[in-house]
Amino acid sequence: MKKIAVTTLGCKVNQYESASFISSLAEAGCEMVPFSSRADIYIINTCAVTGRAGQQSRQLVRRALKTNPGARLIVTGCYAQMEPQQILDITDSRLCIVGNGNKHLLVAEVMNENASDLTMLMGNINRKREITPMPVRRFSGRTRAFLRIQDGCNNFCSYCIVPYTRGRSRSLPAGDVLCQAAVFAAEGYREIVITGINVGKYGADLKEKENICSLLARLCRDFPAIRFRLSSIEPTEIDDTLLDLIATRANFMPHLHIPLQSGDDNILKKMNRRYTVEQYALVLERIREALPEAAVGCDILCGFPGEDEEAHENTYRLIRDLPVTYLHVFPYSRRAGTLAASMKNQLPNQMKEERVGRLRALDKIKRESFYARFIGSRQQVLVEKREKNTQYLQGFSENYIPVRCDSSGHQAGDIIAVHIDGLADGMLFGSASKS
Repeated sequence: MKKIAVTTLGCKVNQYESASFISSLAEAGCEMVPFSSRADIYIINTCAVTGRAGQQSRQLVRRALKTNPGARLIVTGCYAQMEPQQILDITDSRLCIVGNGNKHLLVAEVMNENASDLTMLMGNINRKREITPMPVRRFSGRTRAFLRIQDGCNNFCSYCIVPYTRGRSRSLPAGDVLCQAAVFAAEGYREIVITGINVGKYGADLKEKENICSLLARLCRDFPAIRFRLSSIEPTEIDDTLLDLIATRANFMPHLHIPLQSGDDNILKKMNRRYTVEQYALVLERIREALPEAAVGCDILCGFPGEDEEAHENTYRLIRDLPVTYLHVFPYSRRAGTLAASMKNQLPNQMKEERVGRLRALDKIKRESFYARFIGSRQQVLVEKREKNTQYLQGFSENYIPVRCDSSGHQAGDIIAVHIDGLADGMLFGSASKS
């Protein structure tokens, strides 16, 4: 029995694909062990969205070699797609590098008893016109399942390497999406997160007349006992049909994550983002009117080349005044291969970190202000885990608020009704009753 260890960096799509590896290998009779353990084969699903992610990818290769110098390494993901030579330079051990367009071949390569010392399963990702089929049975240790419906991106934002590592936008046929959802339902999952690189473009490349809204409507209709939520969607892809769907379908969670990146029009233009500050603000106002209790998160990229004090202040004021629930704030990372890497007026790291810190402080204020609105309410919470020390349960409400409650009769995976008593340590807390 082969001992296999898998580790994953990066986005939910990578996590979904690693879950597919694990599901298929477990069904083939392999023993899955922690990445820190001695294994026969180490699978490293890498990320390249920042320079730091590339560094972490290399460190994981070295860590696997240190744990078992005789093991075979299989390296895949965006860093492997972008920088295969750098991986080859690290080791002369038995190695297989798998490009993003060939991840469906990875499990067969693991099981290949006659594998050569060096195997390259790469190919031109830009020529891929169909999504790689990757079924999943279970997500180990997770109460929510991710369902990848789309891959690739056509946007080419000037800071982003993903279109070069993932290729053009490609969609999973609706029938395959529904089949995967049915597998998760049979496995007992109560919530599914619909994910992809650019989910709002779902269906544009398919012959069947399907788009993200029609697909979500079918999922909500066919699986009424499962909660659905979107991982992220562009502001230009939110329309009244989507908002009406969230408002009228009880199992479509009132939660949207909408990347902003900057609150300054000049910076947005340099980023090649296809909207203005005014357009973004109008989208959020429409959401607040249609879904007054919905949580809205957004991404902010601090310190983009040429971002002066005025541009940063514009971003701060915009976020402060918009009905945003929470922020994911990142310092701009210069990524070789992107247009922004060659731009003038690159900002010093200290300035970027100062701006990140200021916006993260605003994030704390925005979160707690939103959370406090629900004190005294009754929330349906999907339990994620039980705290080891206190035995309290932790989970998320329908609008993605973290909730902590005292209950002895429930466990991870249950959906329970919680009366919210207060707010502490960035979480709501309350008492649970049988849902």
